[in-house]
Amino acid sequence: MRTDRLVLVAGLLAACSGTGPVPSINGPKAALPVPLSAAPWEARLSVAEGYEAPAAASKVVIRGATLLLATGKTIARGTIVLDRGKIIAVGEGDLPAPDGAQVIDGSGKFVTPGIIDTHSHLGVYPMIGAAAHLDGNEMTEPVTAHVQTVDAFWPQDPGIERAVAGGVTAIQVLPGSGNLVGGRATTLKLRRGLSPREMHFAGAPDGLKMACGENPKRVYGRDKRSPMTRMGNLALQRAAFLKAQKLRRDWARWRDAETHRQAASGRKRALFEAKQGERTRRQAWCDEHHDAGPCGKWRAEWTLPLEEPDPSEPIAPPDRDPGTETLVAAMEGRVLVHVHCYRADDMLAMVALADEVGFKVRSFHHALEAYKIRGELARRGIAASTWADWWGFKLEAWDGIQENAALIHEAGMRAIIHSDSDEGIQRLNQEAGKALASGRRGGIALTEEDAIRWITANPAWALGVDGRTGSLEVGKDADVVLWNKSPFSVYAAAEKVWIDGALTYSRGGPRWSDFEAGGEK
Repeated sequence: MRTDRLVLVAGLLAACSGTGPVPSINGPKAALPVPLSAAPWEARLSVAEGYEAPAAASKVVIRGATLLLATGKTIARGTIVLDRGKIIAVGEGDLPAPDGAQVIDGSGKFVTPGIIDTHSHLGVYPMIGAAAHLDGNEMTEPVTAHVQTVDAFWPQDPGIERAVAGGVTAIQVLPGSGNLVGGRATTLKLRRGLSPREMHFAGAPDGLKMACGENPKRVYGRDKRSPMTRMGNLALQRAAFLKAQKLRRDWARWRDAETHRQAASGRKRALFEAKQGERTRRQAWCDEHHDAGPCGKWRAEWTLPLEEPDPSEPIAPPDRDPGTETLVAAMEGRVLVHVHCYRADDMLAMVALADEVGFKVRSFHHALEAYKIRGELARRGIAASTWADWWGFKLEAWDGIQENAALIHEAGMRAIIHSDSDEGIQRLNQEAGKALASGRRGGIALTEEDAIRWITANPAWALGVDGRTGSLEVGKDADVVLWNKSPFSVYAAAEKVWIDGALTYSRGGPRWSDFEAGGEK
């Protein structure tokens, strides 16, 4: 929603993957411009995998704490063991400690997975809110699928350390919502780094930020540019994806043509090599048997050289277009679609567009009226990233209710509490607690295990990283928070935060933000 507050400030196809490996063709052939099984951006436009630096992980054992596992289970007095950046043991009672491990008495304290914020603008709208740092909205065209937040993220944003102090270990950094298609989002681990690529959550798919409703039509409509209505919103989004469909077809045609070209070249090469092999065998036979049989006739033939086939020129692939490639990647499910949307009718219109042009919405963000269509969204497996109690700040936010997260959870949806705020991200644990209390007041049966999933396991799923983080399970990344009280208490504070097993924050410890150093006595 960042545009709501900042609009007055001046302001990819991971590829139509192939049907299988390229057939092996004997003999030399001209090099292809790209593999047939992948378009040239297969290795990602934004972040090179393997850039993730190994964490300075340590061996840590926390005993006697209440463990909120985010798996549907709580251990009242348990032990968790971290080693080599992973969770290696979780269970009841006092589990054994590895040699050399730091043992922490967790009596009376709580342990949770690291909090994950699906909707953050840290680094592109940093806490130091000078105009020079406003890099989240490329409001020059309504469709800017070619831009990506990884290119603008500022790792020295002091809001990063404050978020970690609130128990946050990973965020999705989104473009703003001034555009219909705002661009690629990146998922980061909030470890210290000098580059967003160094902080990148290795293996996490990029997101695609889209928007519906008031924001895009206000940004462009005030200048009498399209879109200035909801009709214009959907029309331009449809046109962008139709262009992506064409690129996808162009790549399919190119792959077919190039496959046929290579196959024909291979057949010619195979025939040439067969003739060459047969001549060699006959020569050897004639050398052994002198002039026996048909050697005289063959020798006459050998005076004529075999004509080696010329390799055909590779067919040029379609021209690169990073924005359209990103949309095809969304259609392929390699980039996850996150849509800023408030009203129920806008969400249903976006779902209809997705069905029409061939992509799936991973999560609606803000989604204040998701409770009105929770059955349909649950049926489609769409998550809702929302707030505990924000409402009424514009007309499309008028029907927001405090029971929204609880109602969509009750319907079987993945409810997520997000921040969209450099301040709110510091207390997402309290926001989840408020949403839990509101649901209970509304008569909905909820547990703290439900609520902890709203800020851990469910956002991990929405970002495509639930196999790595989001719950306290053996084999998951050691993204872990030790709280002094129940995390749903307004008095709770994170005492220690580990990211990939490395102690990243310790309450009362030294500051690591350049902009916070020396700021406290």
